[in-house]
Amino acid sequence: MEAKKKTQPSTEKKAKPEKKELEVISYSVPTAPGEKKDVISPLPDSYSPQYVEAAWYPWWEKQGFFKPEYGSISDPNPHGIFMMCIPPPNVTGSLHLGHALTNAIQDSLTRWHRMRGETTLWNPGCDHAGIATQVVVEKKLMRERGMSRHDLGRENFIQEVWQWKNEKGDRIYHQLKKLGSSLDWDRACFTMDPKLSYAVQEAFIRMHDEGVIYRSKRLVNWSCTLNSAISDIEVDKKELTGRTLLPVPGYKEKVEFGVLVSFAYKVDGSDEEVIVATTRIETMLGDTAVAVHPDDSRYQHLKGKIVLHPFCDRKLPIVFDDFVDMSFGTVTITTPLTHDHNDYEVGERHNLAFINILDENGLLINGMKRFEARKAVLQALKDRGQFIEIKDNAMVVPVCSRSKDIVEPLLKPQWYVDCKDMGKQAADAVREGRLKIIPDLHLKTWFNWLDNIRDWCISRQLWWGHRIPAYFITVSDAAVKPGELCPRFFLHLLFFFPFLQDMDGHYWVSGKSSEEAREKAAKRFNVSADKITLRQDEDVLDTWFSSGIFPFSIFGWPNETQDLNVFYPGTLLETGHDILFFWVARMVMMGLKLTGKLPFKEVYLHAVVRDAHGRKMSKSLGNVIDPLDVITGISLEGLHALLMDSNLDPLEVEKAKQGQTSDYPNGIPECGTDALRFALCAYTSQGRDINLDVNRILGYRHFCNKLWNAEFCLLNLFLFVQSPQLCGEESVSDRWILSRLSAAVGVCDAGFKSYEFPTITTAIYNFWLYELCDVYLESVKPVFSKSEEDGTVQRLVCRQTLYTCLEVGLRLVSPVMPFVSEELYQRLPRRRPQSDPPSICVTPYPDTEEFCWHSAEVDRDMEFVMTVIKTIRSLRSDYNMNKTKADCKITDTSLIITKAIYSLSRLEITIQAFVQPGCDSHTTGGSPSLP
Repeated sequence: MEAKKKTQPSTEKKAKPEKKELEVISYSVPTAPGEKKDVISPLPDSYSPQYVEAAWYPWWEKQGFFKPEYGSISDPNPHGIFMMCIPPPNVTGSLHLGHALTNAIQDSLTRWHRMRGETTLWNPGCDHAGIATQVVVEKKLMRERGMSRHDLGRENFIQEVWQWKNEKGDRIYHQLKKLGSSLDWDRACFTMDPKLSYAVQEAFIRMHDEGVIYRSKRLVNWSCTLNSAISDIEVDKKELTGRTLLPVPGYKEKVEFGVLVSFAYKVDGSDEEVIVATTRIETMLGDTAVAVHPDDSRYQHLKGKIVLHPFCDRKLPIVFDDFVDMSFGTVTITTPLTHDHNDYEVGERHNLAFINILDENGLLINGMKRFEARKAVLQALKDRGQFIEIKDNAMVVPVCSRSKDIVEPLLKPQWYVDCKDMGKQAADAVREGRLKIIPDLHLKTWFNWLDNIRDWCISRQLWWGHRIPAYFITVSDAAVKPGELCPRFFLHLLFFFPFLQDMDGHYWVSGKSSEEAREKAAKRFNVSADKITLRQDEDVLDTWFSSGIFPFSIFGWPNETQDLNVFYPGTLLETGHDILFFWVARMVMMGLKLTGKLPFKEVYLHAVVRDAHGRKMSKSLGNVIDPLDVITGISLEGLHALLMDSNLDPLEVEKAKQGQTSDYPNGIPECGTDALRFALCAYTSQGRDINLDVNRILGYRHFCNKLWNAEFCLLNLFLFVQSPQLCGEESVSDRWILSRLSAAVGVCDAGFKSYEFPTITTAIYNFWLYELCDVYLESVKPVFSKSEEDGTVQRLVCRQTLYTCLEVGLRLVSPVMPFVSEELYQRLPRRRPQSDPPSICVTPYPDTEEFCWHSAEVDRDMEFVMTVIKTIRSLRSDYNMNKTKADCKITDTSLIITKAIYSLSRLEITIQAFVQPGCDSHTTGGSPSLP
């Protein structure tokens, strides 16, 4: 039965929401930051997150509970070590509910491991987020001062970014603390800190010296607005079903996409025409060939032929290539080879000339904007009579997620990481079982990416970030040839792209300083250092490069530090499945390459959080919610005000307001941290995205109130508590609730080990709400309603049982709900006041060895009892006998079950129990005597 419950977390029963207005109670006792909260004053009558969550976090911090040194890191811990680093959030702005999910899961795991007695470290950090941060500061600069970064200059702009980071960057850490995240803040790292920057330089230099990092000219995703290459994860694929007008930065009118334009090329020396089609008609200015499929019989006679470009004297050969789709119906043209990945590969196979018609700003050589050229080219083709038709065409348009610009594949010399061998090692680590990915449904994606991995472009044309520690060498010696210029067919572009002359990798050297680089260069060319002139690359490294070494750079690598020796490799990496390749795979590759070790033993990938409608979180939709607004509550007007402070365009602000008004017409009620964390963990089902309805979180606030009421009503019973061991005088109800407690302990323990968080929350929810509060507390009310003289033994047994359930139940819920569990735990008397830990967060987590009272037989007996009671109540209701005494005859083999039925039913009934031979006989009219 327990195994079945573990695999079916959805069976959690839902309590009916309380309809009374939620009361807000503040903690008003003067308490200095870091001092222990007052737990002597009486508890408020009802649960209030504002009261409960006050003062505890600073006390936890000051006591050092979150530090691995709370135990000892110098002596081996027999319980083991648990180390996990946070996926460093971007320094830009604030966290959203997706981050809250990550931290709810990670902190629950961290607290569970800490309570198991392990040396535990959850290391915090923050990512400098190169593109995102630069965009935010540039917009701020333009909005407030009307200046661009170029007006300031590189050094002054970088200082501006640092100032913004120092002013705004701590907001994320504040949010994490409000979420209860038990991070060791003394070890917090920022990816631009000197320690981590040194590690980034060392990693680049080592890999460059080995030839793993190299320089090459290739097509990259280029944002004309950012003037930088961007990674695949920063490209949104916008699917169009046909003609669509899209806004493009820098254009007053929307631009047409989703159409296929057909036009004719004239075959040289004949009257024949070849009709071709393209979705980007302006790029035909750079066409260098026409391609057909080698098996297409319609065009076999064109072998060896050429066509004429209508706007210049360029002659385009007709080439045959398998890339062409015969079902397309027309000949496919290799549009400008430097503007399309597929055409680029076709061009390389056929040794075609490379012609770049666009510059970095999206302008043609004549200065015309790319999408204005579209109209001009179309009109010119019509004027020449070579235009054929325009028709709707389903297509995918690449859009820069940061700038909303249309991404251009652009040929640029960049720095690349050779990933072939590193990717194989990362894939083999999983195949051989040295690295475990959970859930395993992501294994297909892992192997598909790594088995077909391409080299990684790590250059970014930004100012904010780790500047690439590479220098171009010029040697003032006639005996040394200068660095090779670009290939012959690029010579005509040198006036346009002067950087093309420095693509020869032999003339690049890396070093932590110009002095170090100069010594390397002098040695390479066998000249004196004074003959070497260096020019450092202007580009910075991809943010994912510094993130890729985060698991060991935070511990001082490449230096041999104590933390590096103790905590690396880590235990677990927990993150969203959407960055499996962009971050997780790269950490594994970089860890193996630079340290020879896997950075962690397991990877747990949680689902992606979407809104209640299944939509991706997006600021423009108005569904990006700050977790603090769920914790403290916010009005609809407050949500609108937050939009006005964002970087959204006015049209996007209005759209977002409409979304907020639809989803949160009355704003968001105060739910509290514990309810938010519990809800996020309850939603986390492996392998599925999460459609999170913020309003459902309120239901878990009511659950917190149930915990509060249970202890509030029972505190006066616990003037003295003895050993948790059974005394042999327990009734069937006592033994049943202890059996259910033991079952919950087993389910939670197994759930944490297997990352089945809904299983954990379901077990806790059902135990507290439907077993302890609804059944057991009702069953023992007659015991405590008697006078002190009557039933003294049973009263003591009930007290012990209740205390055990409350104390162990609070420990069970503590990793997920740290604030309310601490508040209530501190109010309970101690069984061993001299030796018990000072906080629930360092109290041992319940385990099945200590709580081994689970009994299937007792569960069955109690299930029978509950069935009888439900039947009696149902019959009385059916026959309208609510105020009438009823005679009930129960035949059973156990007298104790009959007593339990009476105790639980608390009805004005007459029970006759006929006990089978061999059992104690007992017949009563009214109340059976209690043991």
